[in-house]
Amino acid sequence: MIDKTVIISSKAKIENDVTIGPYSVIGDHVVIKKGSVIGPHVVVDPFVEIGSNCHIFQYAAIGASPQSLKFKGERSKVVIGDNCHIREFVTIHRGTEFGGGVTKIGNNCFLMAYTHVAHDCIVGNQVVMANNATLAGHISIGNHATVGGLVAIHQFVRVGDYAFIGGKSAVTKDIPPYVIASGDRAKLHGLNQVGLKRHGFAKETVLQLKKAYRLIFRFGLTLNEAIERVGAEVDHLPEVNSFIDFIKSTQRGITR
Repeated sequence: MIDKTVIISSKAKIENDVTIGPYSVIGDHVVIKKGSVIGPHVVVDPFVEIGSNCHIFQYAAIGASPQSLKFKGERSKVVIGDNCHIREFVTIHRGTEFGGGVTKIGNNCFLMAYTHVAHDCIVGNQVVMANNATLAGHISIGNHATVGGLVAIHQFVRVGDYAFIGGKSAVTKDIPPYVIASGDRAKLHGLNQVGLKRHGFAKETVLQLKKAYRLIFRFGLTLNEAIERVGAEVDHLPEVNSFIDFIKSTQRGITR
């Protein structure tokens, strides 16, 4: 059902079984896939693709031009995956040419009220962002990560898979996968053991991740020394390898 007050561009593509509430505006070259619900007073600007079975609540603003002084009006887009819940007053901005041209939200994500996703961010699958969490530009958020309320993340920061960032944290460096971070400025507080348990990680996997974590962050070793000891003393499980590879590939530095 599409309310009679909705304004839809003739260049938009709305698939079957889409609901759009009163006074919403759907811009040029927007694609909304089947089963999605767009609430009242939502603005979807040009070049946005919304996946199937999403629910976007009232007053959200999706696809506005990026808040970047380098942006010169070039064509860029927002891509939102399937089964996402995007709550009231969420803002998601299009990408920029110099940042890859796309802002992307994965599948099964839950963005609570007033969250902001800036230009060129890549948000993985099954990510939760609590109220007022804010991503600056060029941030990547791994799969199954949780970003707490009132968290602010600096541009170009990476957050790894299954990481948990506690509320009201300021994040200026990369957060490795599988850990908990919180504070101003954010610091690490061990593995996200509750999250790993809920997602069915084997006890042996958690044990090996804990060994790797302690060697790198608790023994006072240099990063190179710690990585060498992890290679010699910790089982080379895929999760351990991804943990180490993330740390080795940092550009902004690792939160400790």
